[in-house]
Amino acid sequence: MTAAPHPATDGLSFREATEADVDALVALIESAYRGDDSRAGWTTEADILQGQRTDPQGVLDVIEAADSRLLTVERDGTVVACCQLEHRGDHAYFGMFAVSPALQGAGLGKVIIAEAERTARETWGVREMHMTVISVREELIAFYERRGYRRTGKMSPFPYGDERFGIPQRTDLQFELLVKPLV
Repeated sequence: MTAAPHPATDGLSFREATEADVDALVALIESAYRGDDSRAGWTTEADILQGQRTDPQGVLDVIEAADSRLLTVERDGTVVACCQLEHRGDHAYFGMFAVSPALQGAGLGKVIIAEAERTARETWGVREMHMTVISVREELIAFYERRGYRRTGKMSPFPYGDERFGIPQRTDLQFELLVKPLV
């Protein structure tokens, strides 16, 4: 018996981003994390960070980096999600993950993470995926833990004063490293 297809994950296509995707990807990432539009989904950072999440140059840098892929997810020709994969020696880094707020909570994130893990394993032969998450984002960290990621307790500072990453609304922001074996 096979599971019935889920409307949120039907008709998805995955590809690497190109320079032509930059504006659509910036708009998607901003809508998923910042401002009032982000409140339609559950991944919003609007209460802890204001300002931008990324900018066109930041997205283009990921697209053009030699050991990086910006996996773009489309449905019916519209970009609905993305994530960054970066080869870092014995592991891959997962970042810049965004799902359209209107599609959050319907299983799309799980599908994208699984595809990202498969891609990293097959492309680079890595055995671990790493990511960093703002440590106060308990609900988001719990989502990743349900996907097999574990908290390491290893913290790195938030880039206070660098508005390319947003304007913090709290003084206790830092990133925690989460790790998952890819076996």
